[in-house]
Amino acid sequence: MGYLNVKITIVDKLLSFMAPHYCCGCDKIGDLLCGNCKNYITNELKTVCIACHRPTASMWLCGDCKMPYQRAWVVGERDGTLQRLIGDYKFQRVKSAYKVLGDLLLESLPDFPINTIIVPIPTVSSHIRERGYDHMLLIAQYFAKKRNLDCQQLLKRVTNTKQRQSTALQRQVQAQRAFIANGLINSNKNYLILDDVVTTGSTIKYASKVLRKAGAKNVWVAVIARQMLK
Repeated sequence: MGYLNVKITIVDKLLSFMAPHYCCGCDKIGDLLCGNCKNYITNELKTVCIACHRPTASMWLCGDCKMPYQRAWVVGERDGTLQRLIGDYKFQRVKSAYKVLGDLLLESLPDFPINTIIVPIPTVSSHIRERGYDHMLLIAQYFAKKRNLDCQQLLKRVTNTKQRQSTALQRQVQAQRAFIANGLINSNKNYLILDDVVTTGSTIKYASKVLRKAGAKNVWVAVIARQMLK
């Protein structure tokens, strides 16, 4: 661990002591997510296809949807506790939430082969400047370290369009041209794309297509929360 990381860790600990967190679910003082509220999220039944939103017995990807990724996982719905936790992390600069969100992924996802590469969806550069950190990169690195897997930024964002308040068609058009491959793809590796929220599914679809076109045979996706486009 470098000097900068040590310094950041010390600052985070001091801040947590001076201004302790409250649970995003029940407001209990201590942690951003208490054990009971975490169990409520991770034990939620998952029976909706991530692509077509229809009920399915195959977890998050039904047998009818042909996607560029072969498997998919979602921690839960973006409402209540999970919505507040993600919102605090992305919009209130609660940086320490990356570990909490990473732990939700760790508890919800199965074990992966040792040759699996964790690939975060790249964040819009203006968002990184606003927050002071790349929110998905932090989560991906934390998840990979806990699972003893490699994390690589193999996707590069080449546009800076923001999807909030965009229609489904606009999101699809934006996602089609948002990414390019960034690095060498090994066809013998498995690639797990991580993202925070899936709405229309366009981002993970076209990010997966980029990796497949670059030579990846096995591409999987995992998302922290699913929400319906209003």
